[in-house]
Amino acid sequence: MSGETVGGREEMSLVGVPASVGESPSAEHRFEFDIAVVGLGYVGLPTSLALHAAGQRVLGVDVSERRLTVISEERADLLETDRKRLAVALGDPRFDMTRDTSRLSSAAAVLICVPTPVDHYLIPDLRILESACETVVAAAVPGQVLLLTSTTYVGTTRDMLVAPLAARGLTAGRDVFVAFSPERIDPGNTRHAQEDVPRVVGGTTPACSERAAAVLGSYAKSVHIVPSPDAAEMTKLLENTFRAVNIALANEFAEICQVMGMDVVDVIDAAATKPYGFMPFFPGPGVGGHCIPCDPQYLLWQLRRERLSTPVIEQAMAAIAGRPHRVVTRIREALSDVGRGLADARVLVVGVAYKPDVEDLRESPALEVMSELISDDVTVAYYDPLFTSVKLPGGTTLIGVDDPAAFHADIVLVHTAHHSVDLSWLTDQPLVLDATYRLSDMPNRVVL
Repeated sequence: MSGETVGGREEMSLVGVPASVGESPSAEHRFEFDIAVVGLGYVGLPTSLALHAAGQRVLGVDVSERRLTVISEERADLLETDRKRLAVALGDPRFDMTRDTSRLSSAAAVLICVPTPVDHYLIPDLRILESACETVVAAAVPGQVLLLTSTTYVGTTRDMLVAPLAARGLTAGRDVFVAFSPERIDPGNTRHAQEDVPRVVGGTTPACSERAAAVLGSYAKSVHIVPSPDAAEMTKLLENTFRAVNIALANEFAEICQVMGMDVVDVIDAAATKPYGFMPFFPGPGVGGHCIPCDPQYLLWQLRRERLSTPVIEQAMAAIAGRPHRVVTRIREALSDVGRGLADARVLVVGVAYKPDVEDLRESPALEVMSELISDDVTVAYYDPLFTSVKLPGGTTLIGVDDPAAFHADIVLVHTAHHSVDLSWLTDQPLVLDATYRLSDMPNRVVL
């Protein structure tokens, strides 16, 4: 089935999946839910809502009571379209949420959507994923389709699902159907509805691929099947490594253009007019979120064991990791140019989310920038209406300012520009470091 694409979404129920797709001994089993989604975060919740909107009976499972409360009170950070879906789902008995993992056995399919972060040393932290997979394996019943979507190292599906299931006497492709399908959600992006983004699926056997494709095809318009879970896992690593390398290149070109006296955005926009062979990436203060800073590290971690050198990826990730320090260095340079030192300076950071219009601080470069500035005896504050307070890597907690102009900063770092936030007050600031590269008309502006 290598490269097969299944197109067209049909209204369907996964309850009582026909025995013709694989030979499950429990093909006649009737499940209470069509699908259970393990982990209701930035991936799991929108996915649950998309499945429900497509007519599926959905069970959302999350071990955090606080998260379930946030969702039930409709306070979760979602796109407006998903907010509407959530309001509908909460009033529908075909959508349920629970902390009770034993209920996973009541679903015909189980989708695992949990975080896969890296630690302070950029080593994969697999504890959440391991726990989730152990829970799913323990609750698995014959006839279920088990889908892993969390980005991880190549071989995870076999290590954490197929092998433990076999130890329980459940053979993938016969008793249960196991596959990997990388999540493809871009938080805050309204241009690509989940239904429109193709899903990649790699099953342990052809029957596993077919079953998994049927699950995802219940809401996605197309499903692309690859030969194995390993190929699907590598697909996600390639996608985000590609982005990381190109962002590192864009950051490098930003500094090249600064030295040569031109606006890098003008150059990128011009290059993007070429209809082939170029894809625009833009520079910034660093890379945050759950994908680009973390996913390539899973690949590098695995390749170190194989003693394989990957200099392009390694250099790109090193450059990305060092970008927040470059921001601090540029603040020092900009202050020095106007006769100020960094020590005892007042620095205001505008926008601390890792990207515009999302209530998400994961791996945000702003946190590292502020922490380093504080260690350099700088008076630091931030302005971001999405966050009342933030906790920095060193343990310091900062409370956001309500009136940024009243802080009287020596320099303002524009880190993230939310579309709903008025930045007109910046015109009166003595010095603005524009890490977004989008404020070209701002007085007293400098760039990285």
